[in-house]
Amino acid sequence: MLRVVCASANSHKVAEIFELMGGVLDLVARPADLGETQETESTLVGNARLKAVAVCRATELPALADDTGLEVDALNGAPGVLTARFAGVGATDAQNRAKLLEELFGKPRTARFRTIALLLFNDGREVIAQGVCEGSIAESQRGERGFGYDAVFIPSLGDGRTFAEMSIAEKHSLSHRGLAFRALAKSLEDLPTA
Repeated sequence: MLRVVCASANSHKVAEIFELMGGVLDLVARPADLGETQETESTLVGNARLKAVAVCRATELPALADDTGLEVDALNGAPGVLTARFAGVGATDAQNRAKLLEELFGKPRTARFRTIALLLFNDGREVIAQGVCEGSIAESQRGERGFGYDAVFIPSLGDGRTFAEMSIAEKHSLSHRGLAFRALAKSLEDLPTA
């Protein structure tokens, strides 16, 4: 099994990635002393690549990175690449959710989550997969599980509950991250090992 370093510094994301890819890759956590990579690119692919390159260089092992954006139609696709910093640099998940609900007051609530999963090999090869989950933003926060915007995002293929109201297995079956990492795992089946 291919040994890969998980590039994310977000402990919640790392837990989900380990749950989704644990049987496919021999995942190890990023070195604790490696600083967090600044996401300065204008695309999700660019930001995922930045994280993967930093970890691959530091560890000399293949690196698995991802980046996720929440795209809200009434906000012209925002927050997008600024999803984690929607309420400002250093904002908490609660502050980001509060800003989103405030911005959407009286507006249509259709949205989608988009995740890019990127595996970077030492020789520069990349495998990239995408997962998109269509949905809408709830009128108020609901649920206790998850992180980020889970308490306000209602997936279209669900039963009206937010991600935060679902079990982990239910969320993984519908979520953008689950879709992206399952697509990545499928791509790895056909990848030459050389």
